[in-house]
Amino acid sequence: MEIGPVDVLVVAFPGNQFNGAILPALSDLVSAGTVRLLDLLFVYKDADGAVGALELDDIAAQFGPVPLAEDSTGGLLDAEDVEEVGVGLEPNSSVALLCWENSWAAPFVAALEGSGARLLDQARIPREAVLAALTPASHN
Repeated sequence: MEIGPVDVLVVAFPGNQFNGAILPALSDLVSAGTVRLLDLLFVYKDADGAVGALELDDIAAQFGPVPLAEDSTGGLLDAEDVEEVGVGLEPNSSVALLCWENSWAAPFVAALEGSGARLLDQARIPREAVLAALTPASHN
């Protein structure tokens, strides 16, 4: 089975104001074959400091369909993730955890493996660092 690199993104939302507006853009990525959504979890901390979570079914019930990969049942993100992320949340704040496969890369990864290559390392450069490096003023 070809599979591309899998990422977990943690995205903050101000003041527990997740409204599902990211779901259409996520659906577009899935429809284009850029990513396969493997799991999605919304974690929040209320004003009293209690941590809670919305899982796939809860998110779909409140905000509409979630474009989960056909061969995934979720479950990659779990109560341990809720606990880990919840500890760092300020009261009245929230995050979405998205677990997706970079499906665009799967054929390349298969070609690497087929040629006997081994992946030694993988890194992600934060968007802000790339923008700063590409800004002409930063080269002075």
